[in-house]
Amino acid sequence: MAVRTTFTLDEALADRAREPGVNVSAAARRGVAGAVREALIQADRAAYRRHPESADDGWHGTEAWGHP
Repeated sequence: MAVRTTFTLDEALADRAREPGVNVSAAARRGVAGAVREALIQADRAAYRRHPESADDGWHGTEAWGHP
């Protein structure tokens, strides 16, 4: 499902996009997708900093993957 939205684009940038035939809608989708990815990465890093992984008693005696 797609959601229709509008945003404001600087006139000079809109003109520059028209010259080479840039599809502004597609470029905006790529930009938003990239911004979402970056926000998720930052949130994941922040969560890890708040709660870093550490070894616990459950790891004693375990074997490495593929090594019996």
